[in-house]
Amino acid sequence: MSKMQVTSDIVGLVVDDHAAWTLPATRRLVEAESPSDDKAAVDACGRVAAELAEECDGRVKRHRQREFGDVLEVHWGSARSSSKPVLLLGHLDTVWPLGTLAKMPWRDKAGKGGGTIWGPGVLDMKAGVAMALTAMRALGELGIKRPVTLLLNSEEEIGSPVSRAITEKLARDSAAVLVLEPAQGLACKTARKGVGQYRVEVTGVAAHAGVDFERGHSAVLELARLLEKIAAFTDPRVGRTVNPGLIGGGTRSNVIADHAWAEVDVRIAKASDATKVERLFRGLKCEDKRCSVKISGGLNRPPMERRAGTVRLYKQARTIAKELGFALDEAATGGGSDGNFTAALGVPTLDGLGAVGEGAHAAHEHIVVKHLVPRTALLAGLIASI
Repeated sequence: MSKMQVTSDIVGLVVDDHAAWTLPATRRLVEAESPSDDKAAVDACGRVAAELAEECDGRVKRHRQREFGDVLEVHWGSARSSSKPVLLLGHLDTVWPLGTLAKMPWRDKAGKGGGTIWGPGVLDMKAGVAMALTAMRALGELGIKRPVTLLLNSEEEIGSPVSRAITEKLARDSAAVLVLEPAQGLACKTARKGVGQYRVEVTGVAAHAGVDFERGHSAVLELARLLEKIAAFTDPRVGRTVNPGLIGGGTRSNVIADHAWAEVDVRIAKASDATKVERLFRGLKCEDKRCSVKISGGLNRPPMERRAGTVRLYKQARTIAKELGFALDEAATGGGSDGNFTAALGVPTLDGLGAVGEGAHAAHEHIVVKHLVPRTALLAGLIASI
């Protein structure tokens, strides 16, 4: 069946036929707890995801990893097709440690799959993974054979240290990237800030706080002075925020501290701001000449800027949503995703095409069930139209 023959109404009806599969698939993924730093747990969740993908006629390839969970790459359609594939981008890891299910079990408020569903990782982003698989089931029934790749990364929540290269390689060969992260309210995401982490370490001179006070040079006091300067790097006019979120130092209150440190979160809206931020941090100097400062880290996710290719994708999605009977707005967010990497390569990228809900990374994490079918139909329709 060609793109022109597939209407949004038909896609919506077929997705609705497969909707009964989506929630059980989501539950299997949620109940396979998968904290980013536990390879065995993420791999166990990966096995569940692979089984579900194979149920949907996907061909699974594993990128085996030593330290982190294996990365899953799933294909549909012919590898010999002249069309570039659509890349569906997601992740299996969550921020929740093993054992969270005991306190935050899968819970359906209304019963029988209606209402609101709670559970660790259900919104960010295991429901999005199940939605993508449901979309592929529906497109398979409709006879849509265009090539599609689903990439499920294992360590997105901690910066994608091993999967980034895989993501970027696949994106370069793709027509577009659709990111399965949660919606922003009801909107998709056309812009995200870039993300950085800096560590500031100050070395001073230790001394007894009572006996040799004059000989000491406090790293704690020097860090406090530097933090005032660092906080002032924030500039709302250019969309830059800088947050010293974690600090430490010293040994005892009666010892002048010879070491102190801080970890700083940085968000930028424009790639052009990265050089300025780097210069600001590397230019930090101690006022006390007997103290020294060491800066490490940097920007690890480029910003996803609202560029022409993403705008075209958004307008396409908005038209499909309208045909399905709902409005689709766009939004920008300060959070990053793997879509930041693909957008920075110039590949058209649309984010926030996953589940609707609230509480990502919070104890009230949940999805709203009534949005699953229309949002899955939107995803399927968008895949078919590219």
